[in-house]
Amino acid sequence: MSHLDDLPPTPGKYKTDKVPPYWMILHHHRYLRLSKLTLWASLFLALFLFYLILSPPPSPSRRNLNDSSSSVSAAKYGGSHWEKQVRKSARPRSPGGLTVLVTGASGFVGTHVSIALRRRGDGVLGLDNFNRYYDPKLKRARQGLLERSGVFVVEGDINDAVLLRKLFDVVLFTHVMHLAAQAGVRYAMQNPGSYVNSNIAGFVNLLEVSKSANPQPAIVWASSSSVYGLNSKVPFSEKDRTDQPASLYAATKKAGEGIAHTYNHIYGLSLTGLRFFTVYGPWGRPDMAYFFFTKDILKGKTITVFESPDEGSVARDFTYIDDIVKGCLGALDTAEKSTGSGGKKKGSAMFRIYNLGNTSPVPVTKLVTILEKLLKTKAKKKIMPLPRNGDVEFTHANITLAQAELGYKPTVDLETGLKKFVKWYMGFYTKKKSSW
Repeated sequence: MSHLDDLPPTPGKYKTDKVPPYWMILHHHRYLRLSKLTLWASLFLALFLFYLILSPPPSPSRRNLNDSSSSVSAAKYGGSHWEKQVRKSARPRSPGGLTVLVTGASGFVGTHVSIALRRRGDGVLGLDNFNRYYDPKLKRARQGLLERSGVFVVEGDINDAVLLRKLFDVVLFTHVMHLAAQAGVRYAMQNPGSYVNSNIAGFVNLLEVSKSANPQPAIVWASSSSVYGLNSKVPFSEKDRTDQPASLYAATKKAGEGIAHTYNHIYGLSLTGLRFFTVYGPWGRPDMAYFFFTKDILKGKTITVFESPDEGSVARDFTYIDDIVKGCLGALDTAEKSTGSGGKKKGSAMFRIYNLGNTSPVPVTKLVTILEKLLKTKAKKKIMPLPRNGDVEFTHANITLAQAELGYKPTVDLETGLKKFVKWYMGFYTKKKSSW
């Protein structure tokens, strides 16, 4: 039922000759549906054109792997030793274990999910392009963790269709955990093409290869709480409107949800989208506030704390990485099989969207206070109004659906989670042990 149906009738006298005939009502509803479809189609087209205009020429690492001129790619992929590494990593160690391709495996969430899957006996193969959005040394350090856990990471791009087809030829994946993406809200103003390249073109490329696989894998992918955009209704529910993105990042994630539904409908791919809410913890992303606040406080630098236009505190639904991992595994474990084969749909397939948050928003000012306590250092703060660069004033997840269907139950509060992060940070960057 449309929200328009809830509006009360206009007061006045009832006149039968003013009631439009049925065909006019039907035509009006068809017009509304067509208008909404046209809006999203226009958005997809605009983002695609944006990508064509702004994206750089293909790099050598993205050429056809069968092209003899691509010596870098040819040397990096293929061969009996490489295939042996791929198969060994993807082989489950427990009966009935999953065989999972994790894209963005050396990213923050990807590393934690890959290790958790491997520890419980699933087969895991990683894929990552190790881009320079933030320090690749951190990604390489995560790769070391993965290797010690028995997870092999293929260095490659999700836009490389030849590589993806090669991986699907070597391994029969039961599931794909798609976490590769261009992250960050503010960076979209500096490099918009990278968001369309990764979050839309790369996702489509992965779906194209997956729908042609036999058997098709079930896919779980990372959407974002950013899709709620300017929505003012809290807490955010999966049923709320998501047609008012506040950033290009949010728009590409929303576009991804629409694209996923299309491939589910046409090709029978089983797809589950997870809207993450401000994930934090050890091995996190340096572009996140809790991370660079810690760095700057320790160095005695001034940190900028934003406030809302009414001088209220900006708040986030901070969610600890271990809770997010549990949600990801729950989504993989409950995902039904895809129903297509070789690119042809044979029946309706599962399509789901879930919020994964902590459902306890915390003001950023409190985040700073906790860090000051843990670091035993007073922060130098500069209070500034929230700029119009894509950030929103607050996020708050309604997790009722994930609780009911995935068994999702976050347990880590912000202070406990930050304590674990600071302990990791001090050991990784300063080589000093914390005093608590």
